[in-house]
Amino acid sequence: MSRTPTFGRFIPAMITPFTPDLDLDLKRAQELATRLVNKGSDALIISGTTGESPTVFYPQKIRLFEAVIEAVGREVPVIANVGDNCTADSVDFAREVVRLGVDGIMLVVPYYNKPPQEGLYRHFRSIAEAAGVPTILYNIPGRCVINMEASTTLRLAHDVENIIAIKEASGRFEQISEIVADAPEGFVVYSGDDEQTLPLMELGGYGVISTIGNLAPERMNAIVKAMAVGDHTRALATHLKLQPLMKELFVTANPIMLKAAMRLIGFDCGGVRLPLIDATDEQIAELEEVMHATGVL
Repeated sequence: MSRTPTFGRFIPAMITPFTPDLDLDLKRAQELATRLVNKGSDALIISGTTGESPTVFYPQKIRLFEAVIEAVGREVPVIANVGDNCTADSVDFAREVVRLGVDGIMLVVPYYNKPPQEGLYRHFRSIAEAAGVPTILYNIPGRCVINMEASTTLRLAHDVENIIAIKEASGRFEQISEIVADAPEGFVVYSGDDEQTLPLMELGGYGVISTIGNLAPERMNAIVKAMAVGDHTRALATHLKLQPLMKELFVTANPIMLKAAMRLIGFDCGGVRLPLIDATDEQIAELEEVMHATGVL
């Protein structure tokens, strides 16, 4: 397969909405997906970190993927996060999900078992080749304990044709520069941190897989698109206005504050599942102040 098609530059990592009793709210998921597409999203990541993937079990993920594909699958690419810390399980699940008609998959660095770099290479290669669809790698040492080194990312990019991108949330700009410089044609780097999107794109990164994109999709999209056409002044001005809210959404574990913020703008996506807990009254009051100051409320 060719690496030439991309998933676009602005990709929200979509919230997973829950009902008051914390069951999946598939109707709300479809409404959120439609809202995000209508506000300029190039693609959607489903059941990533922001989608609370650790507490949404495989059968529920299937229902969620099906619902989003039904709602927007003909309008934008739907990318399913299927990576886990067991290679065999991830291979089986990826194959099952691909049969649903997703446009691509995302695979996070295995957490807790701390594989060496060769283990990462074999893990990602096994899943990507079994799935056979465009695949995004996801490097987030803050959650996975280990960092996938640039050499491993580049080896995968060169050796596995359907590995087309990486979501980099390491904050290691020297590493990101190395990936950008030595990647094969068509392989791109996305920021996995809204606040780091500008510097990452300055280094040659392609766009963002975004948390705040659920809440303020038009504004985050404007930042990315301005950077893409070289209008750094406009991108920086828009970024600086939104940056306090980018910070506020991460004062505790994501997506606790994001779900509180969505409730404040009148697009309630429910609470979070344990072991996450809902935002406190004090956190919500501070969040509301920041949202007013940034013009989101």
